[in-house]
Amino acid sequence: MIGALLGLGTQMYSNALRKLPYMRHPWEHVLGMGLGAVFVTQLVKWDAQLQEDLDKMLDKAKAANERRYFGQSSAN
Repeated sequence: MIGALLGLGTQMYSNALRKLPYMRHPWEHVLGMGLGAVFVTQLVKWDAQLQEDLDKMLDKAKAANERRYFGQSSAN
């Protein structure tokens, strides 16, 4: 929904800047809404994947730090 509104708003803003009627070529609005919806959907998927990758990296770093500092206490 947000992406569709983003696409529609972009198209209407573009028409307003060019001093054209807001709803000139309605198919452009539909196309803009579709592209906006796809963009936001992919953005949400990318953000979820990024968060998952970050969690994995933080777990690996935490495990490495624990091995480094707590794993060698018996050798000292």
